[in-house]
Amino acid sequence: MNDAIERVRVKNQILSVIKMHGSQTAVDLAVKLQVSPMAIRQHMQTLQDEQLVTYSEQKQAVGRPVKFWQLTEKANALFPNHHADLVVKLIEGVRKVFGEAGLKVLIGERTQAQIQTYSAQMQHAQNWRERVAILTQLRTQEGYMAEIIEESPGVLLLAENHCSICAAAQSCSQLCSSELQVFETLLGSDVNVERVEHILSGDRRCAYRISSCN
Repeated sequence: MNDAIERVRVKNQILSVIKMHGSQTAVDLAVKLQVSPMAIRQHMQTLQDEQLVTYSEQKQAVGRPVKFWQLTEKANALFPNHHADLVVKLIEGVRKVFGEAGLKVLIGERTQAQIQTYSAQMQHAQNWRERVAILTQLRTQEGYMAEIIEESPGVLLLAENHCSICAAAQSCSQLCSSELQVFETLLGSDVNVERVEHILSGDRRCAYRISSCN
C-alpha cells in the first residue's frame, strides 16, 4: 500500500514539474525530485501508457538521442479549469442574449472587480516588486501556478504555468485582454507590462515581462 501511495506521489510530482518548467529529460526530473533516473524512466513509461506524457527526441553529438518529456492535453486537463463548461455556456448565453456589447460590459465588470479584490491585498506594498510578489501569490491561489523569474536588474517575468480559465478564454479572447489591463492597473505607472508568452497563441504558458521605468 505504501509503495502504491509513493508511486502516485512521484507521478503527481513529475506532472507538476513538467507543467511548471516545460519539457524535461529523465535526468532533469531525477535531479529535481531526488529519485534515481531508472525509477523516473519507469514512471515515464507508466505515464506514457496512461497517455499523460509524450516526448520528442533531440540528437546529441555523442550517444543516443535524448528524450524530452512534455504533457499531453489529457494531462493538462488534470489541472484546475474553473467550471469550464459552465463558464463557456454562460459566455455563449450572454453573447446570444445581449450581443458582443453586452459581453464587453460583463468583462468590464469582472475586470474592475478583479482590480478591487487584488488592490485590497496590495495596499501595504512598498514598491512595484512587492506588488508583483503579492500578485503572483494571489494568482497561484487561483490556480494559475504563477512564479516570478528575475530576468535582469529591474526586469521580472511573471510566468503563469497554467490557465485556470483557459476554456473560457478560448471562447472569449476579451478575457485575456482584460488580464493584461488588470496587471497594468495594479502594478502602476512606474513599470511597463508586456505579455511575451500566451497559451492561446500556442505557448506553453502565459508570461508577462515587467520592467521598471526608473
